[in-house]
Amino acid sequence: MESKLSPVMTVAELNRFLETDFPEIHTDGKLFEVTAVEPGTVTMRLAPSARHLRPGGTVSGPTMFALADVTAYCAVLAHIGPVALAVTTNLNINFLRKPEPGALSCTCRLLKLGKRLAVIEAAIWAGPEDEMVAHATATYSIPPC
Repeated sequence: MESKLSPVMTVAELNRFLETDFPEIHTDGKLFEVTAVEPGTVTMRLAPSARHLRPGGTVSGPTMFALADVTAYCAVLAHIGPVALAVTTNLNINFLRKPEPGALSCTCRLLKLGKRLAVIEAAIWAGPEDEMVAHATATYSIPPC
């Protein structure tokens, strides 16, 4: 099913917005990067550092949660513009399998984009087989203009 939502921000604009308005996400270096913007979707890549790993050789749950949240935020912004005060009101995540240490990608799809709320579905992928390791749904509040 093709999305009727058209992005208003590009990959470069989203990455620049994150660097200027949320530089703290790059405290350990550039870990988060928007890699694709398409109608109704945004994809990000996360290159976790050693502090994002847990004993047993896996990327931590809080790291995957953060990836889903930041990607959902970018999906909303990509389609409404740089509204820094859009905020998460809910995010549920299901961890499906243990990802090996290494890069993760997250694709978020807008399920609903209204004037005041957005509902987003996130899928996090990892490994050489590109297996889904987590699935999340999020709701964002969009401030009045």
